[in-house]
This record gives sequence, structure tokens and C-alpha cells, in this order.
Amino acid sequence: MTEIENYLAPTTIAEATEALAAGGVVVLAGGTDLMLQLESKSDGTTLMNVRRVAEMQGVTVDGDRVRIGALASVSDMMSDPVIAETAPVIAETADRFASNQIRNLATIGGNICNASPAGDMIIPLMLLDTDVELSRWHGGKVETRNVPLDEFFTGPGKSVMAADELLTAVSYVKPAAGFFAGFDKTGPRPALEISMVSVGVAGVRSAGGLSSPRVAYGSVGPTPVRGHKVEAAIDGQTLNDDVVAAALAAADEDVSPISDVRASDWYRRHLVRVMTQEVLNNVANG
Repeated sequence: MTEIENYLAPTTIAEATEALAAGGVVVLAGGTDLMLQLESKSDGTTLMNVRRVAEMQGVTVDGDRVRIGALASVSDMMSDPVIAETAPVIAETADRFASNQIRNLATIGGNICNASPAGDMIIPLMLLDTDVELSRWHGGKVETRNVPLDEFFTGPGKSVMAADELLTAVSYVKPAAGFFAGFDKTGPRPALEISMVSVGVAGVRSAGGLSSPRVAYGSVGPTPVRGHKVEAAIDGQTLNDDVVAAALAAADEDVSPISDVRASDWYRRHLVRVMTQEVLNNVANG
């Protein structure tokens, strides 16, 4: 376990990224997984609490784009009026996340940075074609780059974020009129349980189906995954029995689950098909 020798509490992104550039820093946001992170690290001697960085808080709107600060809590997602108006699927997912106590502390940025294949809040954000804002200290100033969320993850607990980068926000374009998004998850218990499988489906309702669909799955691969083959199978199609059957066959190709203590790969594939079918039938039936 990492032995913490120093503590920092920056109030700006500039201060935080400059400290991160020096190396040996463990970032604290919500802290719900802090002990697990310290056990897995051997190179951090400074604990940096970023909770006071105002630029990483709240939900704002700039034109047609919604920005969620990385420090926004899961509880914030349940009550924010901008989220309710533009992407209620985020609020619905937040309501299925852990417990009240954990939701109050857990942050959007932390859930993403953990890079867990079972990260619940990742799925609705992937449905919205969300970008991740990564900031670092370079050349005496803050330098920022944006990465599509579905290109952010590289493996369990791994991402494209460099050691000197800080996830400062995520953002998405306000969905078009008629946009639908649904999320479902399952586990042995209704609460405080890591998902065995999670499913998200989105798109613009059109003639009994969805145009420009987005499909995402959690806990069925080394990273959260987009269901690109399912998307191709249903795009612009009326969701009749044949189209839904083709979508379920495509879902088998999109996922690559493993067997572990929570479920077998066979059972996860079964759940993917059942849950995908349920969401698509809901769309078809209005």
C-alpha cells in the first residue's frame, strides 16, 4: 500500500495539474474507492484532494453542449434540472447506483477514471456520445484535450489518460427532439451490487424504431463496450420480430463476457439478449 506523506488541496485546475505534473500524486475526489486505489499503487506519496476545485463542479450549458464537472456527484445527477431536461437517462441510472451514502460522495469523474467494465454511469454517457475533458500542466499553463468516451478505456482499470492528466469534465451535445434512451442493469441484489450486466439503448424514435441508434453494454468485456453491430441491425428499421431477432444475434457478436464469481459467460450472454430485447420491445410499443 502507498504510504501518504503529503497532502494538497488545490482550488484551481492550474494548481491541481501543476502538482500532478510533479509526479507521485494520488488524486482524491469522492474517495469511495480510495483505500483500494492506495493498495494497488506504489508510486504515490502525495494525496491531492480536488474537491475544492470550483471549475470541476456543477452542470453548465454552452450553446448546444452540456458540460458536467468531474466532481459532480451521482446524487447531483438525480436532481439537476439540466440533466432532467436534456438526458433523463443519466438521472435514471444514478437512481440505480449503489446507496444514498455512496451516491452523495461518488463523482462522475471518479466512476469514469476507475475504468471498471461495470461502471454504471459510463453506460448512459456513452449513449450520448460524451467527450471526456483531460487537462495537464504543460509549458507553464493548462493544456486540455477531449477524447470520446467510447475511446477512453483500454482495459480493466486502464485508460488513455496519461499519468500527468486530470479528468476535469465530460460533455455532450443536447439530444435532438424525439430522442429516447433506456438503461437497465441486473445483479444478485437490487442495491449495493456491482452489475452482472448493464444495457443502454438510445436513438431518435422513428416509425416504430430508432434512427441513429446508440447501444452500450457494461460487465460483458474488458471495458464498457458499444454495441456497434446491434446499432447497424436496428438503424432506421421498424422493430418487428425479425429485426429484434437480428439485433439479438448481433449482440452476441458485440460482447465478450467472462465467467467469474458473479456470473458465467453463458449467463451474461443470456442476460444481454433478454435485456436488449426488453428495451427494444419497449421502443416498438411506444
